[in-house]
Amino acid sequence: MKTSLVSSILLGLYLATNASSVPLALHPENPHYFIFRGKPTIVITSGEHYGAVLNLDFDYSKYLDTLARDGLNGTRTWAGAYCEPSDAFKIADNTLAPAAARFICPWARSAQPGYANGGNKFDLTKWDKAYFKRLKDFLSQAQKKNVIVELNLFCPFYEESMWSLSPMNANNNINGVGAIGRTNVYTLDKCDGLLKAQDAMVRKIVSELKGFDNLYYEICNEPYFGGVTLEWQQHIADTIRRAEASSTVPHLISQNIANFQAKVENPFPAVSILNFHYATPPDTVGLNYASGRVLGENETGFRGTNDSQYRMEGWDFIVAGGGLFNNLDYSFTAGHEDGTFVYPETQPGGGNTTLRRQYGFLKELIQRFDFVHMRPDNEVAKTELPSGASIRALVKRAQDYVIYVRTGLGDWKKHPDAKTSFKDGELSLQLNLPAGEFVAEWFDTKLRSCLTRTQFTHAGGSRAVAAPAFEEDIALTVRRK
Repeated sequence: MKTSLVSSILLGLYLATNASSVPLALHPENPHYFIFRGKPTIVITSGEHYGAVLNLDFDYSKYLDTLARDGLNGTRTWAGAYCEPSDAFKIADNTLAPAAARFICPWARSAQPGYANGGNKFDLTKWDKAYFKRLKDFLSQAQKKNVIVELNLFCPFYEESMWSLSPMNANNNINGVGAIGRTNVYTLDKCDGLLKAQDAMVRKIVSELKGFDNLYYEICNEPYFGGVTLEWQQHIADTIRRAEASSTVPHLISQNIANFQAKVENPFPAVSILNFHYATPPDTVGLNYASGRVLGENETGFRGTNDSQYRMEGWDFIVAGGGLFNNLDYSFTAGHEDGTFVYPETQPGGGNTTLRRQYGFLKELIQRFDFVHMRPDNEVAKTELPSGASIRALVKRAQDYVIYVRTGLGDWKKHPDAKTSFKDGELSLQLNLPAGEFVAEWFDTKLRSCLTRTQFTHAGGSRAVAAPAFEEDIALTVRRK
């Protein structure tokens, strides 16, 4: 028996027998998915814009209740080395842009006034006890609601306005470090003493959160902007690992790889999750499936306020074999932590209760299946599709099939002639199935309901399955009885 197989079996036994005490891990039988509290897990959510902890005006308890109510199980939040001005990216009521003097982060305030957004400057050698109390309470409340937290440690400074608000900027701390340009902050050799402060922050956070099972760390959001070096990212990953050296099952580490798609040639050994942004179509899943890691799309948005395109993007990515999906939901703001903020049409993305529950239905439907033993396989279903449409399948051969068909809606620039609705029977899939008895169900992804259910006996080979009338997208499940 191969060593890697033995290791997987042993890890699986350990995770199963210690389910209540070990953190989120890669599933030992299929590392494209997670195991959490002894159960196969996929993370699907539509979360706020990352300020839940660092924005003192944000009621994260109500927010986490809302995620759980809508059937979602993840959130993404910033540690506090980065925040934004109120006009960043034209986001109305941006949770990542605290009001004056309402920003909290790992570093304690000093006695010296002069922080750019109100209050005293920071001391990068001291910790803010109130911050860590808030951070741990956030994790604790998420833990009780079965919400998995991605804690993003760092973020590049896209513009001078972001760098001017960071505690690492020399103008905002009393330590005489950080007198550099924003593109040198996340380097090993040009950071003017900041690496020591960054390492200490990482070690402190890891130490404080070692007891939480609903957590993984992301090194840096969108490191492909703002001068973030690969060497620095590897260094931070190694710092996390060293800080957890005594842990039998350390917390997972995510690396944000690229916007859209990229093939990762030499992934960091310490990294278990490869995350992408705006990965539609989800070709990046196929490009990196052989990596043996969870492939995630932990941010989408910035394509306008039409929610349909984001629902379709989520279904597309998960059925393509992804294990993690997070939409930016701008209906969450300070004062509207129940996700009811009515944002202006100028908002870069969408989000609302209806969309969140559509994602919840996606998660619930996938979890009806033994998805750990399913693989992407687009050869099992064939049909002629109009411009911009696509078909994907997640398959446990000879047993379970989840098939998703989407139209070209949401990509009008590439497919201005996209057909977005079909009459009853107008679309028919040719399924390659073995002999047996099957149950086929067509699902309305918008209304979260079963449209038709049929049983049939099949002799093996190609089988035509006609779709009922639908608009935009539709899902088909086929199960062998």
